[in-house]
Formats: sequence, structure tokens, C-alpha cells
Amino acid sequence: MNLPRKELFHLPDGMIYLDGNSLGPLPRAVPERLASMLQDEWGELLITGWNKADWMAQPSRVGDRVGGLIGAPTGSVVLGDTLSVKVYQAVAAAIEMRPDRKVVLSDTGNFPTDLYMADGLLKTLKAGHVLKLAEPQDVMDAIDETVAAVMLTQVDYRTGRLHDMAAITEKVHSVGAVMIWDLAHSAGAVPVDLEGINTEFAIGCTYKYLNGGPGAPAFIYVRPDLIETVRPALAGWLGHEAPFAFDLDYRPGKGIERMRVGTPPVMQITALDTALDAWDGLGMDEIRAESIQLCETFISEVEQRCPTLTLASPRDPADRGSQVSFHFENGYPAMQAIIARGVIGDFRAPDIMRFGFTPLYIDESDVIEAAKIIEDVINNALWDLPEYKTKSRVT
Repeated sequence: MNLPRKELFHLPDGMIYLDGNSLGPLPRAVPERLASMLQDEWGELLITGWNKADWMAQPSRVGDRVGGLIGAPTGSVVLGDTLSVKVYQAVAAAIEMRPDRKVVLSDTGNFPTDLYMADGLLKTLKAGHVLKLAEPQDVMDAIDETVAAVMLTQVDYRTGRLHDMAAITEKVHSVGAVMIWDLAHSAGAVPVDLEGINTEFAIGCTYKYLNGGPGAPAFIYVRPDLIETVRPALAGWLGHEAPFAFDLDYRPGKGIERMRVGTPPVMQITALDTALDAWDGLGMDEIRAESIQLCETFISEVEQRCPTLTLASPRDPADRGSQVSFHFENGYPAMQAIIARGVIGDFRAPDIMRFGFTPLYIDESDVIEAAKIIEDVINNALWDLPEYKTKSRVT
């Protein structure tokens, strides 16, 4: 058994961290690597670090490491910018590929930023495009010949409900539309085979299950057969074929490099590169099997101990990502009381208490102890205090 690998992470004493689906913990190797980068590279090399430390190649080189966890072939993933920017890039490219169609389809379970970015782009174009939303379970029926692109998040951020990527992508292609998958809650959590399902685009972030740290860069995948023809809507300097020719006209770069936009966040990519070492020797099937066992144990323990909580996540593990959510009318103060007692989860409006499970640093004893603390808080109404009811900016 290769799991867990708790020794690779800084986890505060007495804390059970069930929020890696929102922000992964600090890998122990990152501070030393960052200190070296700051002192030996930025400090000593200064601007020559772009060449001598090969900072300029980081987005594609580390992008390939991320690609290895999501079933993407070498040269099809690049890092940089934020997930919102990558949504914009993917949607813009997709609708340009289907100029005779005006519908972008998503679902009501998608993360709001995806919907905001798509809607903002379509309104800016003023070309008659519309963003159409279906209920998650009705997406397949909503896919028809009017649709230019379908944009979905594989794992519902609130409930953990899983979309069937292969079946939906096949349906999208059968009507001649383009598929975009958001893997924010998938990368590092569930097995993904981008090459196998033949999707055109995928996007995602690296600060959740991949432990890249707050503000870690996003990634974008473009199917290799399309990459030389996709037009980048955000024609950034570093996506240019020859940035240092300083041409006044934009020429898209070769391959996935054309999906770069701005200056890469070298410190953040360095941290992510180091964090990805925790995956060495592991396969996503092993991660997934252990994740399912942890989630199943958690559901069983919590339901036995806390009958007033209602499972919000799918009961069948095959339909669920690496998180478990419960409905509770007083979910916000209850979660604050649970956090105060050393079990870190989070709250999603209107009433969802959300817990993430990362087998890299969570084991069965953590799960059972967490369930005991949740039982104490819920059954003894320990959440019913003023200090737990004042909402913070981040919930």
C-alpha cells in the first residue's frame, strides 16, 4: 500500500483536514524548494533566470506533469493565468469552431465563475449567442443540433455528483458540437482519460487536489489534432510564435504554447512542480479506490451518529467524486463549530456542509475521529452560539 503519504505534508497538530477539495495543504518540500528558487535563481540569476533556470519553459513542462494525471498526451496541456481566463479561452475557441450555431450549453450545477465568464463573453460578442442551462440530470436530453459547445464541470462542486464524461462527450460529438470539461474537482481526485474520450478542450485549477497552493495557476488542454488551428481569443505576448521578435502583428505560437497569455507565475509553478512529486509512483486508480473507501466509511459513520443530517451527495460511489456533502438547516454555524474543534471542511449555500477526501494524507482513523466530532457538534447543538453565526467573507 502506497497510501497515505502524510509525511510529505505539513498538517497542523490536532487537525483533520477534509478541505483539500478547496485548498490542498502545504507539501513539506515546497518551502525549501521555493527558498532555493528565490535565493539561487531570482536572487543570483536575476533576469537571466528566464534562460538559465528555464523559467520560460515551466508552463508546458509542468503542464505535462499535470497532463499525466488527467490522461492527456505530452504537449497538450499548458499552465498559466486563472481558471476564469482558461474558461474564456476555451469557450471563445469552441464557438469560433461552430460559427453557424449560437447556443452554449451548461448546467445549473456548474461552478458560477464558468457561467459568469461564458455569459460575459457571449454578451460582449453581441452576435446572438445564448447561454442555456439544464438541470444536471437533464443535460443529455438538452444536447441537440442547435448547440455550438457544451461546457460542464465533471464533479459538482456542491454535491460531488459525477457526470459521465465519455457518454456526454459522445453525445456532444454526435450532434456536431464541441465539448469543454472543467476538471477543477477532478484532477488528482478521480481518474480522467482526456485522450480516450476525445474531448476538444479541458480546463482546471491546481490548488485543490494537486496542492499547488493559493493562487496556483490553472491549466488548459487542447486536443492535439486541433491545436495548430485553434485561434487564441486572448492573444497574449507569450502565446506569440516569437515573443522576442516584438512584431506588431500577432502570430499564434506552435502547439499548446499558443494558449499561453501572460507572464508565467514562476514562484507558483515552482511550488506546484514540487507538490506534484507526491504523486510519484501512484496511479489514479489506486487513489480512486482509497478515496471511495474513505468516503463510504465517512457516510456510514456520520449517518449512524447524526440522523438529522441528510446526504446531499450521490449514494453510489460510482456517481460521486472525492467529496461528501450533507444538507443541514444550520449548516454554516455547524461547520464553524466543527472547524473550531479541529475538523476542517467548508460550507456551500444554501445548506451544504462539504467534506473532501484526499488519500494522500487522510486515513480511516481520521475519518472516524472526524465523524465523532461532527456527532458531538450536531447532536449537542454546539453550533448554537453567536460566534459561529457571523459569516466570514470566505465560507
